[in-house]
Amino acid sequence: MKLFVTGGAGFIGSNYVRWVLARTGDEVTVYDALTYAGNLATLAEVEKRSGHRYRFVHADICDLVALSKAVAGHDAVVHFAAESHVDRSIAGPEGFATTNCVGTNLVMQAARQADVPRVVHISTDEVYGSVPHGSSVETDRLDPRSPYSASKAGSDLIALSYYTTYGLPVMVTRSSNNFGPWQYPEKLVPLFVTNLLDGKNVPLYGDGLNQRDWLFVEDNCAAVDLVLRAGQPGEIYNIGAGNEMPNRDLTDKLLVLAGAGPERIDYVTDRLGHDRRYSVASEKVRAMGWQPEHDLDEALERTFAWYRDNRWWWEPLK
Repeated sequence: MKLFVTGGAGFIGSNYVRWVLARTGDEVTVYDALTYAGNLATLAEVEKRSGHRYRFVHADICDLVALSKAVAGHDAVVHFAAESHVDRSIAGPEGFATTNCVGTNLVMQAARQADVPRVVHISTDEVYGSVPHGSSVETDRLDPRSPYSASKAGSDLIALSYYTTYGLPVMVTRSSNNFGPWQYPEKLVPLFVTNLLDGKNVPLYGDGLNQRDWLFVEDNCAAVDLVLRAGQPGEIYNIGAGNEMPNRDLTDKLLVLAGAGPERIDYVTDRLGHDRRYSVASEKVRAMGWQPEHDLDEALERTFAWYRDNRWWWEPLK
């Protein structure tokens, strides 16, 4: 199968490209604009190792001419490309609306024009909004509360409209908080890990009790690939690891890995509109045979070791 992966030089996208090339005979085209979070260094090893099975196209999803030319002839589109950091969306929401909504519309338009047989749109649990009790299911009302999550909710609806209106075989995944190697050091795990490695303190928002479900990126990649190959068009699939905990508890785990104590935490002014809790029910994708393979503590230890051993990658970014 020939896969067209938008945003494949970013965090989850590049891990998915590695996952596919290591486990299948598929060919992969990465299409990426290389904005601040997209980095060719992330894919340098992939290019050397994969030969003709890997191709890179440097272009923007908002460029329909380039997009249409590049997507032609592929058997599937996996659409990761997005602006994805809540803090950045609060400071500058315009780019999020453009990339996530306009860009997704153009990806769907190009896929439709090229008669692509399978399309997976990658989304987030944040579209459900803060969940005080229980867990969000795929049919729940969307209640996004930041410019980022609102733009992702909009992109989900745009993608699904192409299934309803045009019959484009689109599926949507909504995962919980991913972490792992190659994550740009602005999100909680890589920021805290790299700060600790540099002897700096970690900035924890508010009281540290906001709750998230932490999903190792390789487990998410496995779920996305399962949906690509076995999911039903027009359907949404939540992907959660069952590792829900307050951010303070996760921070404590990282402190232990660094051999540091709680004095290394700086409690900082909370993020505007900070959602208290996310939780998704993922029985639907688990019924297809997926379950997370990585224990949280083992995955955090592996992630910490990766950042310790790969300063060459993240130091220039910081």
